[in-house]
Amino acid sequence: MAAAAAAAGRARRGARLSAAALLLALPALALLALPAGRGGGGGGGGNDEGQPGSPPPPPSLALPPGLREELRQRRRDLRRLAAAGGGEAAAAAGGLGCGDLSLATGVSVLGWGFTKVVARAALAGGGAVALKSVHGAGREVRQCVLRYGAPAGCRRLAAYKLLKEVTLLQRLRHPGIVQLHGQCYDNSGDPEIRVTAMLELGSPLEMIQLLQTPWEERFKICLSLVKLLFYLAHSPLGSIVLLDFQPRQFVMVDGNLKVTDMDDASTEELSCKEDKDCTLDFPTKSFPLKCSAVGKCEGINEKKNLFNAYRYFFTYLLPHSAPPALRPFLGDILNATGDLRYGINETLKAFEKVLHLYKSGLYLQKRPLLLKDYISLKGFRTVEGEDYKCWPSYSHLGCLLSVHSAEEAAAICNSQSQCQSFIVTQRRTWTGRPLASFQSSLTDLIPDANAVVYIKRSTSSGERL
Repeated sequence: MAAAAAAAGRARRGARLSAAALLLALPALALLALPAGRGGGGGGGGNDEGQPGSPPPPPSLALPPGLREELRQRRRDLRRLAAAGGGEAAAAAGGLGCGDLSLATGVSVLGWGFTKVVARAALAGGGAVALKSVHGAGREVRQCVLRYGAPAGCRRLAAYKLLKEVTLLQRLRHPGIVQLHGQCYDNSGDPEIRVTAMLELGSPLEMIQLLQTPWEERFKICLSLVKLLFYLAHSPLGSIVLLDFQPRQFVMVDGNLKVTDMDDASTEELSCKEDKDCTLDFPTKSFPLKCSAVGKCEGINEKKNLFNAYRYFFTYLLPHSAPPALRPFLGDILNATGDLRYGINETLKAFEKVLHLYKSGLYLQKRPLLLKDYISLKGFRTVEGEDYKCWPSYSHLGCLLSVHSAEEAAAICNSQSQCQSFIVTQRRTWTGRPLASFQSSLTDLIPDANAVVYIKRSTSSGERL
């Protein structure tokens, strides 16, 4: 990727790929250079799009008819997206450009996929970004070369997907979509035009790690996903489906879930003539949908996103270690999304209901009052240190759990045989709930005007305070 920064440095300083420039660039797409010896190089250029007034391509660069048709189709899709949602006014203003990319340092490859390679780079002004470019040695380019024997044309075909992603990110603004910080469009006279997208940097979504986090954090992930799918169902571009819906298409940014790969998103809903044309198939289930009067399968994009959220996220993250009183509500969500009885609107309402019950403490009604079994020592806290573990804890050193109140903390302490005391800390979770630290024995008490230590009466009677 060091070659990538060098290539960008040859670009016109400050050049950025606006929607208008994007459309002008289409006839000569290519890729940002990859690490030395890996894909990326090569000539190219020529006019495979057949635009009026453009010179014909040299005979050596003539492309096979099948490849030319694929290029035309992707170009039409990109033109449609670039013109949608207000055109130039909707494009991202300002942001990073080629000058910023040329000064970036510490470029290192993070990973690669079917079409693109992603790198991390440090900006001269501070901070870091993710750089996306076409993977010239990736599977999409290699399979295309096997079909058509035209490396330059195949790299150009793959570059359309990156430009499509840039265009979508310019027009779709949501906390659950990774932010486009800028882009570089290199048209410095080289045979190829290179495009690099500069994106918000996140960390890969690790499902195994998520399963070990507290339920409240996992619920946050699922709620964030539902809010994203609600936005995609009602986006300025129409209903959008994520065709390659996998956990690997998401990243975590400052504890928030964001989709980072949009090149396989589609605003097109399946066309149909009758209902039998509208079956939504998954490996283990199929769902019959209706063909609308306008010849489109009703809600197919929304329902495909929702079932994928159910099978990749909800089933793993929602039920485990959830508060017992909330499990019936979570079970309803799982059943209704797993059978697609809920649409995204109903799913969002169900999630918001669970959130309200959880934040308000209403799920704790009709429980015995146990705090009376504890002595409270105001103005003190216990010494922090390693103690007994519980799962899932917010601390690997001891038992630190989210509670609605001291009363709920007392109930948790009573349910754990090791627990003899607890303190409700000043720390808060994303819902505003405090964290309570549970301990197996009385340690030294430290004066703290803002703290209260709760000790089991049976414990205090046998130990000197």
